[in-house]
This record gives sequence, C-alpha cells and structure tokens, in this order.
Amino acid sequence: MKKWITLIILIAFGIITYQYIYQDHRDIETEKPDFVVTAHAIGEEFANASLESEKKYLNKTIIISGVISEVNQNSLTLNDLVFCQFNNAIDRSLKITSKIEIKGRVIGYDDLLEQIKLDQCVIIK
Repeated sequence: MKKWITLIILIAFGIITYQYIYQDHRDIETEKPDFVVTAHAIGEEFANASLESEKKYLNKTIIISGVISEVNQNSLTLNDLVFCQFNNAIDRSLKITSKIEIKGRVIGYDDLLEQIKLDQCVIIK
C-alpha cells in the first residue's frame, strides 16, 4: 500500500513539474498591456529604484514610446534607455530620431548599461 501512495505522489509531482517547466508561450502581440509608459519615465523609475521597478514591471507586457537612438537587424534602442529585441527583422526604413511606440515584455534591467530590456517586441502602428 505504501508503494502505491509513493508512486502516486511521484507521478503527481512529475506532472506538476512538467507543466511548470513547459508552460504555454505567451503571444505578447495580442496581450493587453499592463502599463503604457514613455522611455524617459520608465528610465527614471529604474534609475531611482531599480529593485522596486523590476518587481513592478518584470514579465509584464508594456507599451512604451520614445525616440529611436539605435537600430540593428533584430533590435532597437529607445532614448538610450530601453533595449527592444524583436523576433523578426526590423523594417530598415526606421530612422534614428524617429518617434515610435513599441509593445513588448519586460525581461529585466541591465545595471551595467543602465538599460531596461524588452523581448518579443512589436511596433505599434
């Protein structure tokens, strides 16, 4: 009897662990944003209180607006404060100093570069 109980507990633990590790992937493009902010405002928040801001924004979907300061093939930077990683190649017609709105998921803050990192970004038109 103890063997069966132990077996059932192990199976239940295995199922729970599997479901935790292999969660459904989020579709940030269709998600409703948790916050709508400017690059300057969120940059100030992180500069003044990075730990509290990271708890507030981490893994949240946001819409962020700002001025493009750098453009690469799959990423761009807003106001030198927010690094946005895209899943697909970016439209090469985007110009530095253009104003833009982007939707993405906050994945953290880089203390060294003093940049907020977003992934799964899409350009809002």
